[in-house]
Amino acid sequence: MRNGAILAVIAGAALLNGLYLDAIPLWRQLFFLVPVVAAYLHGRHLTLRRGWPVHALVALPGVVCTVLDFPVGVGGLMALGLFAVLPWLTGRFQRQQADLVRAGRERVAQLRREQEFTAERVALRERARIAADIHDSLGHELALIALRAGALELDADMSERNREAAARLRACAVTATDRLRHTVGVLRETGGAPAGTPEESVEVLVDRARGAGMRVALLRTGGRALLPPLVDRAAHGVVRESLTNAARHAPGAEVTVRVDHACDAVTVTVSNSAARTPPAPASGGSGIAGLRERVRLLGGTLRAGPRDGGFTVTARLPCDREGASRDGEDDLPAVPGQQGDRETRGARGEGGGGR
Repeated sequence: MRNGAILAVIAGAALLNGLYLDAIPLWRQLFFLVPVVAAYLHGRHLTLRRGWPVHALVALPGVVCTVLDFPVGVGGLMALGLFAVLPWLTGRFQRQQADLVRAGRERVAQLRREQEFTAERVALRERARIAADIHDSLGHELALIALRAGALELDADMSERNREAAARLRACAVTATDRLRHTVGVLRETGGAPAGTPEESVEVLVDRARGAGMRVALLRTGGRALLPPLVDRAAHGVVRESLTNAARHAPGAEVTVRVDHACDAVTVTVSNSAARTPPAPASGGSGIAGLRERVRLLGGTLRAGPRDGGFTVTARLPCDREGASRDGEDDLPAVPGQQGDRETRGARGEGGGGR
């Protein structure tokens, strides 16, 4: 309203100064510079969605004057068009051009951040695939070596010397399996945690996303209990994938990450508002499908879908800390000289741990 009134005053001054151009004095000729500069600055810096109705309203007295006195009215309308409308359109065009340039720069920065997130996700998936292949192939063979060496060590027909050699062989196989698990942790997406727990916490992940330009808030409820490794990894993956999808499909949106700890489960909720800028063209992806499968394997549930104009991902992961402790005990290397069933279980634990 105020910007429209200012524009009406500028246009009215140009119209009035254009009357009786045949007898215009010098000071009125110089006065034409005032509406020119004012109209240009108005169009360049002040926002007005509909400027044409204002110019039409101001031009109405000029039309009436044209009917009564044609030369006088035409002079006023010409002054309105040349010294008010044309400078205003010039300033408005330059403002729109500057807005387009600024939007283009923001879009390029957003695409660069999205590309970094995508490249990081692809690299992490490739590391996880390589780690799974190494663990499945070499881990199984080393477990068999340890198992057979343990059987030889308990054979009654073996001499003491050969029994000691079999014990050393079994110990070497167990050590090699343990080192393999540590090496595989480097290739996994967690960045080298030996027991499968991500070194990068959810807080660090959110801070890194916030540093990349995202508007992210982290909320925690129920304390910060120690989660089983697989549950911690899955929660970390839900947050990471959700932030990646928000950066890609809802650029500029506000994202809220909520982690609720309970006695028997942890709930991770990542929600974002509507996009502030047009998102990139959607392409088929398997991020949510992969997360849903991982959560399902852990006995949890995952829901993802639009909500309140944005998108929300909610994952509920059960926390079986006692089962996790028993699994950790099975992963302990067996000690030479124990019973055969203990050695067999230790060998199997080494071959199957860390998956």
